[in-house]
Amino acid sequence: MTTYIPVIGMEVHCEIKTASKMFCTETNGLGLEDVPNEHIDPVTTAQPGTLPVPNIAAIHAVQRAGLALGCEILRETKFDRKNYFYPDLPKGYQISQYDQPLCQNGTLNVGERTIGITRIHMEEDTGKSRHPKGADYTLVDLNRAGVPLMELVTEPDIESGAEARQFCQRLQQIIRYLDISDADMERGQMRCEVNISLHKEGEDRLSGTKVEIKNLNSFRVVERAVAYEITRQTEVLESGEAVVQETRGWDDAKGVTFSQRAKESAHDYRYFPEPDIPPMVFDEAHIEQLRRTLPELPAAKRARFAAEYNLSAESLDVITGEKPLADYFEQVVSELHEKQASGEIVTDDDARLITLAANYLVNELQAYMARDQKSITDVRITPENFAELIGLVADGKINSSAAQKVLTLMYTGDDDDPSHIIDEHGLAQMDDDAALAQVVDDVLAANTQSVADYKAGKDNALKYLMGQVMKVTKGKANPQKATQMLQDKMRG
Repeated sequence: MTTYIPVIGMEVHCEIKTASKMFCTETNGLGLEDVPNEHIDPVTTAQPGTLPVPNIAAIHAVQRAGLALGCEILRETKFDRKNYFYPDLPKGYQISQYDQPLCQNGTLNVGERTIGITRIHMEEDTGKSRHPKGADYTLVDLNRAGVPLMELVTEPDIESGAEARQFCQRLQQIIRYLDISDADMERGQMRCEVNISLHKEGEDRLSGTKVEIKNLNSFRVVERAVAYEITRQTEVLESGEAVVQETRGWDDAKGVTFSQRAKESAHDYRYFPEPDIPPMVFDEAHIEQLRRTLPELPAAKRARFAAEYNLSAESLDVITGEKPLADYFEQVVSELHEKQASGEIVTDDDARLITLAANYLVNELQAYMARDQKSITDVRITPENFAELIGLVADGKINSSAAQKVLTLMYTGDDDDPSHIIDEHGLAQMDDDAALAQVVDDVLAANTQSVADYKAGKDNALKYLMGQVMKVTKGKANPQKATQMLQDKMRG
């Protein structure tokens, strides 16, 4: 079988969250799509005599995205008309950009590889055509029409479906860190398209026929669609036929792509400069001002967290995955240091405190948020109270079993103060060594066979005895102390 090498490029559209639409003062309808055609006006519906006025906030948002991705920000740029005729495009053309985009020549690292970014430009979104089930008509909703839309085009540098997925995930992360869009793929705020061709080993990498897959609405779908299309094109070429240049859709239920139409070229859109909007000129001072507004970006934050906090790769991925979660973690660390300085937390093992905080955040609290589909901004546990819980665990005032119960009650109850919850539910760890020693003696006296098994070398006997101690103390025994006492008394 001939070896074919895939060449993949991405086109990613992202709706920008601004107060108003791209070329008018009508409210940006993002997240407000329940009532059709509620957020429309004469400009959105292309009434005669209306004129577009660019949304400068949206333009700045796209320029910030370009800076975050290492792009050159063009000092002179313009809008163009992209002509095509769909029912949900009232003007019969889309105001977009052609030969002078806002940004060009950037990069995004995915693992060890660098994916080139050809351009990032600004345009307006279209409306939505709705096809009621069983009806012989189509409805048009123009709430989305005119929403600011960023389009990013990559170089054909991607080599697999997995890498395409990772690229989109990394891009979404950066967009969310910049806070220019929620980039929610399920709600259509971020939409991905893939261009893919195959070539034989040793041939020019751009010699294959390019096929576009439109409107992929999840990272999983991006990966699946690319994998399927590589297989499909390979089978076409192996059969001696030619791949047709076309636009294809994705049927998620069947797991296949399907032909939609012949692929359009730039000349099909009859681009020409938008006559109602003059060219835009930006000076160096403007670009530097925007650069100063950039936050610490995901890759830089991950590297800093790795250096400062010595967290595992898995914890780093989760904590820096969303900016609010990373911010929350840093606030928790700050609270831990303040509590150490004031003496509220006794332990001086800073590394252990930070590791405990990361583990409880990633493995415990994150599990609740994933179950309930919440983000950290939806959780009412304050960083101060979360830090207090970590300090109580580190100082041995509660054991891990009790800490999990406390965290559950902090998350689900009306009170997120861990000390109140511990007192109310009697979860404090036993501090009285004499009382614990008496419990250990009683357990050993009541379980002579397990004692004999342990002395015979059966390690499971110790676990059983430890379980009995925890049962008697209702989980309040210090596991380390109790285990040591059991071992010492049985050896004696």
